Amino acid sequence: MIGTVMVPMLVLPRHWFRQFVITWSAGNGVLLRIIAGVHSEIRNREHRPTGPAIIASKHQSEWEAHVFLHELDDPAYVIKKELSYVPGYGWFSAKVNMIFVDREGGGKSLRGLIRGAQKAVARGRPVVIFPEGTRVLPGEKLPYRPGVAALYGALDVPVVPVVLNSGMHWPKGSFRRYPGTIVMEYLPPIPPGLPRREFMQRLETTMEEASQRLFAELYGEPEEAAPSEADVAGPGRADAA
Repeated sequence: MIGTVMVPMLVLPRHWFRQFVITWSAGNGVLLRIIAGVHSEIRNREHRPTGPAIIASKHQSEWEAHVFLHELDDPAYVIKKELSYVPGYGWFSAKVNMIFVDREGGGKSLRGLIRGAQKAVARGRPVVIFPEGTRVLPGEKLPYRPGVAALYGALDVPVVPVVLNSGMHWPKGSFRRYPGTIVMEYLPPIPPGLPRREFMQRLETTMEEASQRLFAELYGEPEEAAPSEADVAGPGRADAA
């Protein structure tokens, strides 16, 4: 509903339109809480950047595609180019100057990514990137893609890793929402200037160890699978719009 209202707002100046985007992203959280009983907990906000930085976040669901819009000051998401063609979502993303990337574009795509990120950082914006490049089920892992290393080497800003458990309550590929608390945790920033190999090893180790720790804290066993569509809905489970 909020997204529908936003369509005519595309004619407004970017600054004004961004206020509607913030309302939309926060509204998604309200709907999740009211309809599906999904709450959120943000940890270690002292590590949240207040200026140019790279946010390297785990990506398990659509939740983190919204949350940084109101958690950070005018973030620039790195988004796969295919989403620019989606009516509504693509229009909104272009209006607020997100960074579209062709994941199959090789070196040309990386150069475009760097140019877009440099423009964002020059305007004081943080850049949000999902290092694995796509949504990954809780407890699973994909190779970290080269985009985050390219940004790190080109932007000379700190990288703030972020881990979360959103896939346990908003599973990939499912319309179901599972009551409980989505926990998102900012980790200590990685300073600029490290050699590429050292940076990637540090980022991956930091994020994977923190993910396993968070999973074990919340669910006991890190190898436990996320809820699936085959699960039988128990008392209190609900679907969100």
